[in-house]
Amino acid sequence: MSLKERIQHVEERIWAACDRSGRNPGEVTVIAVTKYVTTEMTRSVLESGITHLGENRPGVAVPKWEALGGQGVWHFIGHLQSRKVKDVVGKFQYIHSLDRLSLAQELDKRAAAAGATVNVFLQVNVSGETSKQGITPGEAEAFLREAEQYPHIRIIGLMTMAPEEEDPERTRPVFRRLRELRDELNAKGVTKEPITELSMGMSGDFEVAIEEGATWVRLGTLLVGKGEET
Repeated sequence: MSLKERIQHVEERIWAACDRSGRNPGEVTVIAVTKYVTTEMTRSVLESGITHLGENRPGVAVPKWEALGGQGVWHFIGHLQSRKVKDVVGKFQYIHSLDRLSLAQELDKRAAAAGATVNVFLQVNVSGETSKQGITPGEAEAFLREAEQYPHIRIIGLMTMAPEEEDPERTRPVFRRLRELRDELNAKGVTKEPITELSMGMSGDFEVAIEEGATWVRLGTLLVGKGEET
């Protein structure tokens, strides 16, 4: 399929998932994960009307960002090393992988120096898989209370990755638990402003994630295909 056809196909599936769960499709934003495609393909994604781009390696993403003149809204969606924060702040408007207080401190320091505020998602390892980054659900409240001391990061939501399953339905408990955790934290008033966003769901399970409350879905191959990195 062409890019246009893939986008239309994804939009139809999002609308159907929202219809099944009684949600407004306007509540769901697609992040095109462009980490495996060329700068030219990324430009085509932007020209198609999709403005949110997801990358996970500064060494690959920054040259792409520069070549595109900073067009689009950039999301860092992979594990972020503290020493790479300087390359990310000022280019990426969203960080989806806050998983330790030392990273929060470094983000805050770099954002303060840049006179900016960075929107971040707290990464929660709901499934408990050792292969995945993130804090446990039980650590979230204490983490958020500690993170309040960093004024230049704004924790707007939670992020998780579900296990890879042949049957997407098996991922539902993971997505449901993240939504429940968000609601529990808000009910306790843990943060100054309510946490509203849920970054969850990828190409194989995004419909289930939407049915469980996802507000951001991260779609790579299904949406943009797969090619050589530049």
